Amino acid sequence: MATIVLLDDAGAPVRQTSGLGVQLGQRTERVLYGSIFILALFIVWEAVTLFGVEPPIVLPSPQGVIAAFTTLFSSPDLWDDFAASGQELLYGFALATVVGITAGLLIGWYPRLGYFFDPFLNFLYAVPRVAIGPLLVVWLGIGLSSKVALVFLIAVFPVLVNTSSGIRSIDPNLVRVARCFGATDLKIFRTIALPASVPFILGGLRLAVGQSLIGVFVAELLGAQYGIGALIENAGEQFQTAVVFAGLLIFAIAGMVLTAIVRGLERRFDAWRI
Repeated sequence: MATIVLLDDAGAPVRQTSGLGVQLGQRTERVLYGSIFILALFIVWEAVTLFGVEPPIVLPSPQGVIAAFTTLFSSPDLWDDFAASGQELLYGFALATVVGITAGLLIGWYPRLGYFFDPFLNFLYAVPRVAIGPLLVVWLGIGLSSKVALVFLIAVFPVLVNTSSGIRSIDPNLVRVARCFGATDLKIFRTIALPASVPFILGGLRLAVGQSLIGVFVAELLGAQYGIGALIENAGEQFQTAVVFAGLLIFAIAGMVLTAIVRGLERRFDAWRI
């Protein structure tokens, strides 16, 4: 079997890098440049606080934020806050995932169904869902139900829109050929439509993670005894800026972890893209 060797302009053989090597190189560069940016940000932050450009009540030092972060984790009340916010995030995100994927698949697969629900969905999408929060408190009370409902309303649209877009982006020629070979609607949906829409669904889930965290924070501002959002609000009212930064750091870490999980699933199913 003949071997193909690539040559550069000088006639020397070009060293080829495997696909795995390219991926590892890209990941290393991403981590390296990201780390450099974070390090530079901390240096600038430290310099601003060290030279007293802003008072600590406005911008606490990194050491102050780390100390507040450590103090929070030594308090037993933090675990109640974690439990409350975790429940709201888990239930709201799970509900948004199930409803968003199901509705998106149906609307994308059956165009007339999409025509029927489009006015309502466009209206609800145009209304700031955060503004619906006070109504949810009136309708469902200040307990867990209203907070889960708000997280769901904020997070469901990225999943629904991406899922329906994935179904609608399928090449109609593939469906036509499958029908010519006698494939049923169920088989076409299972073997063509669903695999083609999986990358879109995971992209919607990645967007929904950030929206869910926003929903948790806003929901707890409307009245909550426990929760990371309530902790941040109480610290802000008492001008404990370092604690506010520590609470934001907790939200950021949670978002980064969940986004990394979804990104891993995206890379796993990227080969399904048709």
